[in-house]
Amino acid sequence: MSEKMTIIVHSGDMDKVYSALILGNGALAMGLEASIYFTFWGLLRLKKNGLNKGPLSKMNFFGLGRLMIKHRMKKANVASLDRLIRDFKELGGKIIACEMTMEIMGVSRADLMEDIIDDYGAVGTYIQESKNASITLFI
Repeated sequence: MSEKMTIIVHSGDMDKVYSALILGNGALAMGLEASIYFTFWGLLRLKKNGLNKGPLSKMNFFGLGRLMIKHRMKKANVASLDRLIRDFKELGGKIIACEMTMEIMGVSRADLMEDIIDDYGAVGTYIQESKNASITLFI
């Protein structure tokens, strides 16, 4: 059995989504299986054209902080969220969308980037996915 990392993305903040994808890609690059379960505000980042819409968790300054961080990341050659999620999928990562959150927030499958989502499920899906994980993170 291979080692596995599961990540719950509860927050839709840009920096936290970056963290989840960077950690997920790192795990895959090191030979681990990896899955990311998007729920609540994190799920909103899976909406079409929603990946880059989250604020910063700190120092957002009405969006100016987010623009500053994006500029600094580009200058430092940090991959975009679009690139990171594509890399995650290409490396074999699994994306799971929370169906309960979809129902609560009125989000349909047609609202989401269906081409990157591997599974839709509720708490049981996440627990099944994570029960043999050696690393579990909540972001």
